[in-house]
Amino acid sequence: MAESADVNPSTALASVLVDELVRGGVREVVLAPGSRSAPFAYALLAAEAAGRVRLHVRVDERSAGFLALGLAKATGAPVAVVTTSGTAVANLHPAVLEAHHAGVPLVVLSADRPHELRGTGANQTTQQPGLFAGAVRWQADLPAPEVVPGEAVGRGPWRTLVVRALAAATGVLAGDPGPVHLDVAFRDPLVPDLDDPGLPPHLAGRPDGTPWTEVRPRLPETRRPAGVASSVEHVERTLVVLGDVPAVGGAEAVAWAASRGYPVVAEPFAGPSARSGTLPHGPLLLTATDWVDAHAPERVVVVGRVTLARPVAALLRRPDVRVEAVTAATTWADPSHVAARVHPWAAVAADLAQSREPAPRGPWAQAWDDAGRRLADAVAAEGLPWPSGLAVAATVHDALPADGVLVLGSSNAVRDLDLATAGRPGDPHRGVRVYANRGLAGIDGMVSTAAGVALGLGRPTHALLGDLTFLHDANGLLIGPGEPRPDLTVVVVNDDGGGIFTTLEPGAPERSAGFERVFGTPTGTDLAALCVAHGVTYTLVDTAAALADEVRRLPAGLSVVEVRVDRGTHRQAHADLRSLAARIVTA
Repeated sequence: MAESADVNPSTALASVLVDELVRGGVREVVLAPGSRSAPFAYALLAAEAAGRVRLHVRVDERSAGFLALGLAKATGAPVAVVTTSGTAVANLHPAVLEAHHAGVPLVVLSADRPHELRGTGANQTTQQPGLFAGAVRWQADLPAPEVVPGEAVGRGPWRTLVVRALAAATGVLAGDPGPVHLDVAFRDPLVPDLDDPGLPPHLAGRPDGTPWTEVRPRLPETRRPAGVASSVEHVERTLVVLGDVPAVGGAEAVAWAASRGYPVVAEPFAGPSARSGTLPHGPLLLTATDWVDAHAPERVVVVGRVTLARPVAALLRRPDVRVEAVTAATTWADPSHVAARVHPWAAVAADLAQSREPAPRGPWAQAWDDAGRRLADAVAAEGLPWPSGLAVAATVHDALPADGVLVLGSSNAVRDLDLATAGRPGDPHRGVRVYANRGLAGIDGMVSTAAGVALGLGRPTHALLGDLTFLHDANGLLIGPGEPRPDLTVVVVNDDGGGIFTTLEPGAPERSAGFERVFGTPTGTDLAALCVAHGVTYTLVDTAAALADEVRRLPAGLSVVEVRVDRGTHRQAHADLRSLAARIVTA
């Protein structure tokens, strides 16, 4: 068949790709506009007008990438981010790396110049294919079409690329979701004809609106013959450590641990259902090393990626503890190279299929439960010094509604919450849903990530960030007047610099020389003026009660609440909390 010469090839290509993305489940798309990506822009406007997608436009590509990341984390569905050519694509790299390490289905669509311009010095032309190296699950380099393919070959090739991209992004076959990159070259003209005839019939997708190719998911191996012993051996003195896992996985892991009578120490990201069954103040309890020495587990089973607490890492390195890992992916987390055995997630699922009933606690597990309860009571009675990062984290957490949503920045904010707010059994605030970028645990793009979470969930959301994390993504406040706006309150703990370093080795008093310049890094930024420039509501609070009042006022639109803290107090506040833990559990 002859080619369809009366249709703009760039318009046709972009329209087919966007149509197949929607058929494959993409409902949110973030666009950072540019000239070469114009075909995508027009195709997305048309899809939005038809009610098929929600379009978000951002002028900063790095913020656009993290907005898409937050949307994907909140919805669990693939989210596309679209850029023009050149350095625009490179600005997505931090978000792509985070998605890679966190297993988030991010679809990068980068517009490109025609292939023959690469290596010629043509403006805004670089080697975009392969730009993300080993950080994507799948990538493709699509040449710019000279003409629209005819009916003989036009039915499937473009759509098949989208199907493959979405299958890789969602991990439907490999069980390992993550980012993908489709680099798409376009030729002039980049805009549709004013009398654009639309797609010829032979480029249309399946008539029933389904994807071009149906990719069926891999079925979990949850069944085994009757009478076969559990694939995860029972060891009575087992402690389960729960890291960064999907919310459903966290709840399942806690149910499995309860069915065996194992205590669970969890990072804050495992989901509210999981947190209700974990040791209160578990990471803080592990800092009481004398008590842990006397009650050491025989085995630690690690579920997910443990990224936060140094005491957890120290526990895993103990020579007298056997470490085993559980993974739902094709690899597993073991940074200390100590895992003696790796179990597939199917093993846990199979155990749960036999029994979900909690098992009675043995004396050893009961000792861990009792220590966690005593520690939680002591922290509640003692209180936390105000103003401090610990007290701010506890105040924000406890002022949230029982079903609240909290996005945490890396560095001190997430650690303060981890240490100060584990809560006690029955505490309604254990139901708070916590999100964070723990793939690489960077401070990049956190305002945009939080906005994406709020928009993806469609719920009022709070974020707790340090001042450097906030300033690192100040462009996340750049939201055009016609764009969907998140209901998001950002609480900024402003200690004027890198407060986390005061709690680490460089912050030791004997290393104070030069600390301020290369670690403290004060900026002196006026956050109120910054918010005014962006038209964002701003409030400065100086008491815990005032902060709690601001948090209880559910977010409506975008606002910033600043709490000023002396970062010179961080090190002692953390030391005092660890000292309290040691006193209480060894008493």
